[in-house]
Amino acid sequence: MQDLPFVSVIMPVRNEADFIERAVQSVLDSDYPAGRMEILVVDGDSDDDTRRIIEKLAASDDRIKILDNPRRIVPTAMNIGIEAARGDVFIRIDGHAEIPADFVSKSIQCLREHPEAWIVGGYIETVAADFFGGAIAAAMCSPVGVGNARFRLGDYEGWVDTLAFGAHHKWVVERAGLFDEELVRNQDDEFNLRVILAGGKIWMSKSIRSRYFSRSSFGKLWRQYFQYGFWRMRTLQKHKRPATLRQLVPLLFVCSIVLLGVTGLLWKPFWYLLETEMILYALGLFAGACIVGRKSGWGFVPVVPLIFLILHFAYGLGSLWGVVRFFIFRGRGMKKAEDIRISR
Repeated sequence: MQDLPFVSVIMPVRNEADFIERAVQSVLDSDYPAGRMEILVVDGDSDDDTRRIIEKLAASDDRIKILDNPRRIVPTAMNIGIEAARGDVFIRIDGHAEIPADFVSKSIQCLREHPEAWIVGGYIETVAADFFGGAIAAAMCSPVGVGNARFRLGDYEGWVDTLAFGAHHKWVVERAGLFDEELVRNQDDEFNLRVILAGGKIWMSKSIRSRYFSRSSFGKLWRQYFQYGFWRMRTLQKHKRPATLRQLVPLLFVCSIVLLGVTGLLWKPFWYLLETEMILYALGLFAGACIVGRKSGWGFVPVVPLIFLILHFAYGLGSLWGVVRFFIFRGRGMKKAEDIRISR
């Protein structure tokens, strides 16, 4: 057992009363040796029952340690956890997630099988407890909804540019730096980008799987993906890196609608192009909904096109606003990260 690395599981949480007990318990139930693991729950000043639930669990298992995150945002929580971690390896697990018993052990096994990898991880299965949450989860497991985000689709094993809930060698932060505390969203992607720029590699394994409970509110989903698109532009601006096609498609789609709509005022044929684009888009939504229905249940078909719309337009409009704020206005007038509240 002493040959196994000590693992620090870092859990950034805030107002997760509905999910935190099952999330922490899933880590406690890990088949990885208890004496070689700690669980650092970094609480962002929760104002629901999250803190009480964590304290109750910690009272019965000394592997759990509670840390405070007064800034409330995820990258700060990760940095607090990393600086307190005793492990040779750290793994992020969200309070909205569950892991199977073999998640940690398979992550460590994967690190050993791929010594050139700085980070390893796997597939996230998005699940939900009600109908609308289930429809959102099904849409987020579809290429029509999330493009080629391999860690959400689960059909790939090999080198990737990003993933979630990865197992990191502790020395990675010495070479790539800590998490960027400016980024309210996209902090994982930006961290993984710096890992690659520093010469590191990221391996995705089909054998590593976890579950993530999706939002069941369309409004929260919209805000989440708007923020993803918005902060993606800041990441691109900071690193002066070209965006991938997956990252640009929603922005280009929104821009094409705006451009054709405005130019149609000057020359009517542009409106015909816009109409054609909308018809083709609607057909794509319908085809995507049918694919989701065949895979996850036909009852989702009526609402999945609306979810696709939210994913595409929220991300695209967020990206467009990010271009305006970061590339045109250079971030002037932005609120500080700790003043931005994230709805769960």
